[in-house]
Amino acid sequence: MTQTISPHLLSPVQLGDLSLPNRVVLAPLTRSRAGESRIPNDLMATYYSQRASAGLIISEATVISTQAIGWLNSPGIYNEEQIQGWKKVVEAIHAKGGHIFLQLWHMGRASHSSFQPNGELPVAPSAIAIQGDGIHTPIGKMPYEVPRALETDEIPGIVEDYRKAAEGAKRAGFDGVEIHGANGYLIDQFLQSKSNERSDRYGGSKEKRFQFLKEVTEAVLTVWDAQRVGVRLSPNGTFNGMASPDYRESFLYYAQQLNTYKLGYLHVMDGLAFGFHKLGTPMTLAEFREVFQQTLIGNCGYDQAMAETAIKDGNADLIAFGRPYISNPDLVERFAHNWPLNPISDMATWYSYEPEGYIDFPTYQELSAVS
Repeated sequence: MTQTISPHLLSPVQLGDLSLPNRVVLAPLTRSRAGESRIPNDLMATYYSQRASAGLIISEATVISTQAIGWLNSPGIYNEEQIQGWKKVVEAIHAKGGHIFLQLWHMGRASHSSFQPNGELPVAPSAIAIQGDGIHTPIGKMPYEVPRALETDEIPGIVEDYRKAAEGAKRAGFDGVEIHGANGYLIDQFLQSKSNERSDRYGGSKEKRFQFLKEVTEAVLTVWDAQRVGVRLSPNGTFNGMASPDYRESFLYYAQQLNTYKLGYLHVMDGLAFGFHKLGTPMTLAEFREVFQQTLIGNCGYDQAMAETAIKDGNADLIAFGRPYISNPDLVERFAHNWPLNPISDMATWYSYEPEGYIDFPTYQELSAVS
């Protein structure tokens, strides 16, 4: 593989004890192909193995319990059938020399009662609804509901769900796990002052708002070595109604605290491609580099040139790509040879539940062979 186009992006790197062939990451992308059972399947094994030349694959967000559910046909990791389904996916990736971390997900208030056991309300740090145009549910598009604020004594049970999910990921053969603390889901809801108005040990100051992520991280670290654990944060984002005035001081504090665990990486959604709250200047990878000494992954709207610059300048160690990877399973090879990319796919197929728009994108060499 020539490395004249992007010598830094395409260079090998150590992620803890893992030797990665390049610094290109398949970003976690919810694709809704697991069906109502939420059991990973052969379709998903094909999709991920097609993209195994990435230095690292981060799986789509994967729910840790029935309470965590809030997206149609997303996969789970809370029962044996799901663990065995993921095992087949992981084996397909490993057979091609790839590496994959499982992203652990609880949607919190971004869910709806129609997803929840016994039609209960979704849970959150505080009883504050998302302001938005609604959520796609099993009964159609519905308005966001005011969630039920978790009782203090319920929170250790959710922490235990994260630990069990991390255990399930290890049994399925994953190379590590990523704790999803971004995009307005449950952990992010605890981290941000906009969505967390608690007065117990899980809310108020930034130190108390960090407590839930702290406990989740420490629980996961009882299952995995620190170098096989990552955390994802989104300090600039507005998705799911997020954006807190104290974002900068809060997220720098969170990164500083996470640094003490010597984690495998911190995955920061620093890009502004899909929503920026404009409450101040955007947070950058350079800021996080000052307080987090392990591997940094940048994400959200990067192209090849931007990724090369970020790594060359020392602001990132790896860069995650989302939308370009949907329609370009051979993204690494296209970067290496300066081949043109397939156009971004039709958004209507992203969550279609079908093979079309999922596993049917040709590689550049396949296109060349028929032209």
